Amino acid sequence: MNRYFRSTPPVVLNLIIINCLMLLATQLLPAGDKIIEHLALFNVQSPLFRSWQVVTYMFLHGNFSHLFFNMFALWMFGRTLEVELGSRRFLIYYMVCGIGAALLQMGVGYLEYSGAVADYGFRAASQLLVIPTVGASGAVFGLLLAFGLMHPNAIIMLIIPPIPMKAKWFVVIYGVIELFFGISGRMPGVAHFAHVGGMLWGFLLLWYWKRRGTIRY
Repeated sequence: MNRYFRSTPPVVLNLIIINCLMLLATQLLPAGDKIIEHLALFNVQSPLFRSWQVVTYMFLHGNFSHLFFNMFALWMFGRTLEVELGSRRFLIYYMVCGIGAALLQMGVGYLEYSGAVADYGFRAASQLLVIPTVGASGAVFGLLLAFGLMHPNAIIMLIIPPIPMKAKWFVVIYGVIELFFGISGRMPGVAHFAHVGGMLWGFLLLWYWKRRGTIRY
């Protein structure tokens, strides 16, 4: 394992370390709930919302499995992308995807809350104001999008089901699934639009860099 981490570029490695430390802080410290209250992303209409949450939420996770799968994907795809983009540009890309994911999630949350107020009243709708969004998934989905665009024919071995698939089809299928779940409301408790937002902002940034000739793929 040490050999793999020695070969991990600095931004990916430090992002993993920060996320792990934040999970330990929220799970083990007496002030863990306060950390969530101040740093998780809340609906913009919530009294708990703070502007910095569009950044800080992506370093928090609900539990170990949530952290593990996000960090595994960050390590798996991020190493190649950081080497190819360079550490500075990779960090910019990661943060733009994460913040973009938060913005789309906030927009959807605003509409959901407004609709709930109209349908059920303020008392029932107020429950939506205290539900936090946490996780690096939005930024990680941006990494999946980048890997699929830059290495479209690379073979990815899925876990469930255990079949090989080209990266470009993996990204397309995953994106469609997330959009479907987000619109349909199925599989609640997952910020599907944050995932879509990470991919959308990642695509726009890669397109901008490609137009400028900064990167080629």
